Amino acid sequence: MLPDDVRRTVADALRDAETSRQPIAPLRETWPEIDVVDAYEIQLLNIRRRLDAGATVRGHKVGLSSQAMQDMMDVDEPDYGHLLSDMELPSNEQSEGEPVSAGRYCYPRVEVEVAFILGETLPGEGCTEEDVLRATEFVAPSIELIDSRIADWDIKIADTIADNASSAGFVLGAERVRPGDVDLKAINAVLTRSGEKVAEGRSDAVLGNPVTAVAWLARKVAGFGVPLEAGHVILPGSVHRAVDVRPGDEFVADFEGFGSVHLNFTE
Repeated sequence: MLPDDVRRTVADALRDAETSRQPIAPLRETWPEIDVVDAYEIQLLNIRRRLDAGATVRGHKVGLSSQAMQDMMDVDEPDYGHLLSDMELPSNEQSEGEPVSAGRYCYPRVEVEVAFILGETLPGEGCTEEDVLRATEFVAPSIELIDSRIADWDIKIADTIADNASSAGFVLGAERVRPGDVDLKAINAVLTRSGEKVAEGRSDAVLGNPVTAVAWLARKVAGFGVPLEAGHVILPGSVHRAVDVRPGDEFVADFEGFGSVHLNFTE
């Protein structure tokens, strides 16, 4: 475990890497004693800085929600990060909203997710899937923009947690569906890049049921004194592998019977 002053040094390094778009070496190489508790505390240091600068919490994201990703990271549970108001991106549906500059990021990638929009605050410890379904006002199509401030995406669990679970932005489509009106385990989605299909998946790729991921998140963040509040957006995990972003890319995620979401990039 790292001393508090070293945690602040690590947080500074990640913040500077994001600001300058100059990625740094894996944290585990520079600070080999770093553990998961350190990583979450480092994440929170940078989140608090952004909140002090005027951002607000819009919600949270779950990462490592597939067994394959957990095996790759040698962990037995997902991780989580924060979604802030300065991370919300414009939807480019029907040419509305400005394209996002790919140059703002180090190694941008996109993932397609079924977003949960809470109508009630979730219980923390002991949160169940039934609690999630009761508290969710709507589900919506979404794309998460992920990025790594670690060089070449050379990450292990502490690297990604400290780096806000590699989250960089998110966009919601216009469609809103009541959770009881759709089979949340069987939502098919196809991602196209400039008209070419590049990925597809189904919502049960997320821990077998994205509702399971949201319940896990509520229990997990409760240990850090963090509630999942009414109005929050929860991204439970991707339905497919991450896809690299290139300048000029135009992404559309089409959800079967569930609407779509668009995200375009410039230089």
